[in-house]
Amino acid sequence: MTIEALAIAPDPTEFAPYYGKYTSLVKSDNIVKTLETQAEHTKALFHALGEQQADFRYALGKWSVRQMLGHVIDSERIFSYRALRIARGDKTPIEGFEQDSYVSNAPFERSTLAELLEEFAVVRRATVLLFRNLSAEAWTRRGIASDNEVSVRALAYIIAGHELHHNGVLNQRYLPALKASR
Repeated sequence: MTIEALAIAPDPTEFAPYYGKYTSLVKSDNIVKTLETQAEHTKALFHALGEQQADFRYALGKWSVRQMLGHVIDSERIFSYRALRIARGDKTPIEGFEQDSYVSNAPFERSTLAELLEEFAVVRRATVLLFRNLSAEAWTRRGIASDNEVSVRALAYIIAGHELHHNGVLNQRYLPALKASR
């Protein structure tokens, strides 16, 4: 079996039901190529906002645009780390993470949007290289993360779908609110 054949959408048994909201957004059978190309779209989407708009929050208590991008970066690092451990056969259960604590303790508000976009590009490049170089066997390995079984293949789709989800939030919530505030 080729790696391309294993990169088809994961079966729902390969991830916790919660992550279905992300995996269902990915409409590709070549997840590595999707991860490569979608990064350019995301960078352009965030770059178009500019530095002043990067501090915008569409509602009280919501993350700023800058924080949301930082959250996407942190989450990708964590999901990629999970994929690495599982792909390498590590059977140790992997703990969950509290996204709000990560955001509140991160330096995102002190970073420029350009710096965050550069960091996103570097993290994505590392993610693509990780997945591109996996063996066919590694793609189907499963492990435990956040108390749920997950496959390496599912983690690739979760990364892509998580990014698509937040791009959707940017388009549906932030951008209309930004236009209305002018």
